Formats: sequence, C-alpha cells, structure tokens
Amino acid sequence: MFKTRITELFGIKYPIIAGAMAQLSLAELVAAVSNAGGLGSLASVTFSTGHELKEEIRKTKNLTDKPFAVNFPIIPPGMMPEVEAVSISPEKVLEIIIEEEVRVVETLIFTPEPYMERFKQAGVKVFHKTPSLRHALSAEKAGVDAIAMLGIEGGGHPGEDEVGALVRIPATVDALKIPVIAAGGIVDARGFVAAMALGAEGVLMGTRFVNTHESAIHSKIREWMLQAKDTDTCLIEKSSRIPERVLMNKTVMELLELEKQGVTRAEKMHLLSQENVIRGWREGDTEGAALSSGQGVGLIHETITVKEVIDNMINGATSILERLGYLIRT
Repeated sequence: MFKTRITELFGIKYPIIAGAMAQLSLAELVAAVSNAGGLGSLASVTFSTGHELKEEIRKTKNLTDKPFAVNFPIIPPGMMPEVEAVSISPEKVLEIIIEEEVRVVETLIFTPEPYMERFKQAGVKVFHKTPSLRHALSAEKAGVDAIAMLGIEGGGHPGEDEVGALVRIPATVDALKIPVIAAGGIVDARGFVAAMALGAEGVLMGTRFVNTHESAIHSKIREWMLQAKDTDTCLIEKSSRIPERVLMNKTVMELLELEKQGVTRAEKMHLLSQENVIRGWREGDTEGAALSSGQGVGLIHETITVKEVIDNMINGATSILERLGYLIRT
C-alpha cells in the first residue's frame, strides 16, 4: 500500500525517514528506525573525529542489516562556527561514507553539487534536505535523487521563507521531477496521510523520534517535551539568517532579547555552544541550552519505542484511508 519511488530508491519497507539530529541520531536510534521498516540517518556532526564516525557507522551495521543513511552537512566557512569547531570536514565525512560503503546520504544546508560526482561514482543515493524551493531546484539540477522539503513547522533550521508544509510540499511536487519527502510538523498517521495527499512520496520526522526509548535523551527532557504545547517553540537567530526552531526556555528567552538588541551571533556563542546542547540532552538541563524541536511536539503525549511509532503510523494510515474510502463510497 505504501510503495513509492522513495521506498524503491532506498530499498526500505515504508516511506518513513528519521531526519539526522545532532547528538541524538546515534547507532541505537538509527538502527531501530531501519529495523522497523524506515530509514534511519546517522548525524555525522555529532562526531569530532573520523575514527568516532567510522566506529558509529560500524556499530549501526552490527545492529541492523537494513539500509541507513549518514547526513552530510555542507556548511560555508564562518556560517555556523559553533558546529564547525567540533565537526569533521565534509571532505573527511565523504571519504568515510565511501570507505564504509554507506548507500544513502542526507545532504543539507549548502549545495551538494561539488560532491555529487563522487557520490554517484560510489553508487550512493542522495537526498537533499532544504526549506527552499529555489535550493530544491538547484539540488535537482545537481543530480540528487530526492528532495526532503522542510516546512516552517519543523525543528532545527526551517529556513527564512516561513512557508508551512501545507503549501510548500505541493508547490515542490509541482516544480520537481524527482520524488519529494515531506518534513515539518509530521508526528503521526494523520500527518503521514496528509503529506502523501499533498503529493509527497515519503515523510521525514525528527521531533517524534526524539521522544522514543531508543533516543539518547535524559528522562527530564522526555517529561519536559511531553508537557510541551504546539505554542512552546519559537524561531531564534532570524537576524543571523540561520533561523532555528527550538523549545522555549530561559536560554532561548535570553537569546531573543539579545537578538532584539542587535547582538551579533559571534557574541552569543556562549549560549549557542554545542557543549550546552550536549549537556541539555544528556544531563537533563532544560534551561541551559537552545534545544531543537518542531511544533509537532504538542501532539506527542507518550514515550514509546521506535517500532511502535512506525507501526502506529502505518496502521493508523491504513485506518484513515479505509475511513476516507468509506466516505467516498457512501
């Protein structure tokens, strides 16, 4: 029922992808998604050395024999110094992906064009995540196999356009020839069916997979997220032209105030550091870091396993389609 160009392209059972999340998309979570029929994606930015990334790829392979992806952020120099300072260079990540025979790559931020020839030569399938139709068209021209289009509802970096998925997804489907993956605000079967109705051939979720048993977050963060409403996220760093959707807390309020005052991004690094983010996710510090989350957090009311998330989506989607079919017949 849910066979699409995306399932065929990546060799997966269901067109459900876990977007790579820094510090969280580790082997256990990635393998759990792939084992449940989706496509897990390992966050390369989590690792500061090539050896660490290699070990995590090999660990993932030991946990699953199913396809999984590695994300490949392409960050222009100086754009995100807090990430650049602790991350492996794109050239090194590319080398490891090819050496370790990873078959799917999730590119993001800047154009993948300079790397596409080597990916193609190695037989790697590439999908590019972007919040911009202009960049999606550019990536299609560069030769990527699919586009993951992120609406403004999504966590992480949903771009400057501030267009919701309900509009962005069909506009992207109309403009491209390659398959489109919908992202932003999708956490359950309802969002999955809606995305497919808009013309998408798969969905990419982050926030829903954050609050699962396989995710490496502290119990305090789990409970905090379960209490959050859809209005408890906001966009920071709009003035820096790198907007990020995060959960509201003390640090975020301070960042918003500094932004109003015209303080530069460089002067706010003490609040945006990866050390703060790691401490937040791993040690349960709910106030000391800006932690990425989509608006869909307000629809998540329990912590369950990854398999339960995916099974619930597929079973729920089947029930929704049966109900819609009944309405049409009557």
